[in-house]
Amino acid sequence: MFPPIYAIGPLQPLVDQISAKTAVSCMDFSLWRADDECMEWLSSKEQNSVIYVNFGSIAVLTPSQIQELALGLAESEKNFLWILRPDLIKGNSGILPPDFAAETKDRGLIMSWCRQEKVLNHPSVGGFLTHCGWNSVIEGITAGVPFLCLPQATDQPANCRSICSEWGIGLEISKNFKKDEVGAAVRQLLAGENGREMKKRAMDWKKQAAEATASPHGSSFVSLERLVTEVLLK
Repeated sequence: MFPPIYAIGPLQPLVDQISAKTAVSCMDFSLWRADDECMEWLSSKEQNSVIYVNFGSIAVLTPSQIQELALGLAESEKNFLWILRPDLIKGNSGILPPDFAAETKDRGLIMSWCRQEKVLNHPSVGGFLTHCGWNSVIEGITAGVPFLCLPQATDQPANCRSICSEWGIGLEISKNFKKDEVGAAVRQLLAGENGREMKKRAMDWKKQAAEATASPHGSSFVSLERLVTEVLLK
């Protein structure tokens, strides 16, 4: 006989709801120091006009992947916020393409880390280019943001399949991607008809996540109560 399963996510909205109704508070934790400078920059951009690029706190890319990704972002001619960790590049330190900074200075911002939940919930963010780690997936869904998926390992390919094939809220970028594919995917997500449909579906998922955590009758609230009653207080 299988043990009971308690589906209590997404956790952050649930924590927010509980904290708002009690004296309990929570403490943020991150493997990297966040910088909120990007919030002012995001506020200078139009609604749903920015692609947010972040591969999490552990995933790494090759220097050639960084080059193609940078060139693709440049060719997309769309606004982007790119979180480029100091240890993101595998092997050599790698460099961005020549003239990349000058070409994208008016529509691109590169930072080493940020408060992802705040960024994803900013009105100017219209898409999330991600490695599909589960935390990132949940945070993107909770914010109602569609995805560009570049899975690397572990559960990420399965998460990508769910996003793109089952839920219809994202596009997958191939493993051996080139700049043209990246640029086209960014344009499709932010300005294409397919991207607009994905945004609608992503907002529906956001609504479902909110309903699950918004009241004691929500599915996450009910599951959390069951967990406490049946396991912790048993």
